[in-house]
Amino acid sequence: MFKKLLIANRGEIAVRILRACRELGIKTVAVYSEADRQAMHVRYTDEAYLLGPAPARDSYLHSSKIIDIARKCAADAIHPGYGFLAERADFAAACAEAGLVFIGPRPSAIAAMGDKATARATVAKAGVPVVPGTEGEGPLRDDELLAIAPQIGFPLLIKATAGGGGKGIREARNVEEMPELLLSARREAESAFGDENIYLEKLIEGARHIEFQIMADQYGEVIHLGERECSIQRRHQKLIEESPSPLLADDAPLRQRMGKVAIQAARAVEYGNAGTIEFLVDKDRNFYFLEMNTRLQVEHPVTEAITGMDIVAEQIRVACGRHLSHHQEDIHWHGAAIECRINAEDPYNGFLPSTGRLTLMQLPTGPGVRVDTGVQAGFEISPYYDPLIAKLIVWGETRPQAIVRMRRALEEYRIVGVRTNIPFHQAMMSTYPFITGKYDTRFIEEEFSMIDAAENRELYLDIAALMATLVAHKQMEQRAQVYSRSEPKSNWKRAERGERPSR
Repeated sequence: MFKKLLIANRGEIAVRILRACRELGIKTVAVYSEADRQAMHVRYTDEAYLLGPAPARDSYLHSSKIIDIARKCAADAIHPGYGFLAERADFAAACAEAGLVFIGPRPSAIAAMGDKATARATVAKAGVPVVPGTEGEGPLRDDELLAIAPQIGFPLLIKATAGGGGKGIREARNVEEMPELLLSARREAESAFGDENIYLEKLIEGARHIEFQIMADQYGEVIHLGERECSIQRRHQKLIEESPSPLLADDAPLRQRMGKVAIQAARAVEYGNAGTIEFLVDKDRNFYFLEMNTRLQVEHPVTEAITGMDIVAEQIRVACGRHLSHHQEDIHWHGAAIECRINAEDPYNGFLPSTGRLTLMQLPTGPGVRVDTGVQAGFEISPYYDPLIAKLIVWGETRPQAIVRMRRALEEYRIVGVRTNIPFHQAMMSTYPFITGKYDTRFIEEEFSMIDAAENRELYLDIAALMATLVAHKQMEQRAQVYSRSEPKSNWKRAERGERPSR
C-alpha cells in the first residue's frame, strides 16, 4: 500500500479522497490555490502546498508544479479526482516518468477514451453502438465541422473532446448559428480542460442519460457496479442522479445488455481502474454509447450506497497492483439512492452563480443520509471554480422511501451567505414526472417550472407519501407469515376464535 498520496484537486472530492486514504492508513498531501487557503481539504490533510493564484490555469491545471510538489514531499502516488487534470493523458504519463503512480487508467486508455471523438471510433470498431456524429479521429477545423454538420443532421451538439461536467457543449439548430457556437465551445473547452478540440454529435431528443460504473484491475478483470440515472440535467450539467434507474427497474434484460456492452467498451482499450460508460437511451429503448469518463464521477456515492463498495478505496487498491476485491457475481444491489448536487446558484433567477461568504452551514443527518462537502461556515464561495457546495445523498429500501427521505433532508439543510439550488431540489422531489420516474434529459428546460412546481408542491408531496406507504404495506404483506391448513394453530389463535385449546 502507498505511504503517501497527493490529491491534485480541491473541494468535496479532495475531502472524499482524503477520508478514504485515512481509512487505508495513507498519509495525504493537499495542494491549493490562493482562493482555497482556508478550504476544508487544506485543514484536514497531513501536508499542504500552495500552487498559485486562484485561476485554475495558474493552480490546479499547473501539472508540472503539482508533480514537483509530489516529488518534493516524497509522495508515492497522485489521485486527480475529477475535472482539472483527471482525464489528461499527458499528465498521467508525466506522473509515470516522475516515478509516481497515477490513480487512474494508463495514459493510452485515457487518450483512447478520454478524447470523446477517439472513444467513439474505438468502441465502434469493437461493435458498440454509438450516437451518430463526427466519425474518425483527430482534431477537426471549424470549416471541416461546418461541412460535416448537414450530413449528421440538425439539431446536433458541439462537444469538447476532452469534456466533462457539461462544459464545452453547445446545441446547434442550424448551420447559420454554428460559427459563433463553435467559437464559444472552443473557448470554454480551452479554459476548463486546456484543450480546445471539439466534435459533433446528433442530438437524440427525448433520450434518457444512463451510465454504468466500471471497475477494472491490472489483470484483465472488468466488472460493472450497475447503472445510474442522470437524466435530470440543465444545459447538459447533471443536477440529480439516482440508482437504480427508474427506466431499467422493470427491464432486467435491457440492464443486462447495457452492462455487457459497458464491459465490452472498457475491454476495447484494456481499461484499468474506475471509469464510467455513458449511454443515451431513446424512446424505443435503443441505447447508444455516448462517451467514457476515464475517472471517478461526481455521482459515485449513489453506487456506493446500493452496493456497499468504497469506490475510491478500490481505486487506490487497484493502483497498488491488487486484484479487484469483487467478481461480477459478487455485486448485489440493495435499495435505492438519490444524489442532489447542492450548488451556489439562484434557481429563481436563471440559476445565476452566487458568490459570498458562508455564514451558516447546518447539514442534514439521520438514517440513510450522507453529505459530501468541502466547505464549512466562514468559507468564501468564489467565482473561479465550479459552484458545487456539496452532494446530498440519501438511501432508502425503496425509491419512494428514498424520495421521502430526500425531501426530509432538504428541509433540514440550512445554508446562509449565498443563494443555493435547494429550493429547486425540493420542487423536483415533489413533481409528478420525477416521482413516477417518467422524465428525460430535456425535462427541466422544456417542462419544468419553479413557479408551477411551487403551486403543485402540496399535491405531489401527498402523492409521494402515499406511494411510499403503499410500497411499505406491500412489503409487510410479503413478509407476513402464511400458515397452511395442515399447520397446527397456536393456542393463542384458538383462544381468539373461541376454540378449545389443544393439548
